[in-house]
Amino acid sequence: MSAPSPTSPADGLRFAFGTLTVLPVRVTRWDRPAARAGMLCAPLAGLVVGGTAAAVGLLLLFLGAGAPLAAVATVAVPAALTRGLHLDGLADTADGLGSAKPAEDALRIMKQSDIGPFGVLTLVLVLLAQVAALAQAYGGSWARGALAAVVSAVAARLALTLAARTGVPPARPEGLGAAVAGAVPGAGAL
Repeated sequence: MSAPSPTSPADGLRFAFGTLTVLPVRVTRWDRPAARAGMLCAPLAGLVVGGTAAAVGLLLLFLGAGAPLAAVATVAVPAALTRGLHLDGLADTADGLGSAKPAEDALRIMKQSDIGPFGVLTLVLVLLAQVAALAQAYGGSWARGALAAVVSAVAARLALTLAARTGVPPARPEGLGAAVAGAVPGAGAL
């Protein structure tokens, strides 16, 4: 069996945008080298998501909508641009941890397609906190709010890069995370 061909920067960008956003990007490679490159490019996907969120928030501010509505829109845009993937994962994690079950049972709970009370409560509180923080930032200045939107989206995707580093195993070997778990070398994550 031959080794996979070298991964191009375009492969990494397609992997990152194709798996982390709804943008119409065709993922042409789904192997470990592409996963590594994709996770290294994840913060760039965050930059686009955060920049788009900030642009929508700023548009509403400039149209006179006010900081609270701009904050709601700024929080809604990443949810829409990522298919709610991060919100679904947060709810699943809250349900699994909130169950107080052993690890195997908690993983089974997290894999279920429904959302439990811990997931709902966590989503409501996290989304309210995000809107409140952004409303305060936009209230201080439009630039501060826009910067908060961009920095938070990039930091969230950088956390994904760090979580995909060598030595961090997937929670489940058959899960989506298994495709990228351990794909990023420590130096690349740094």
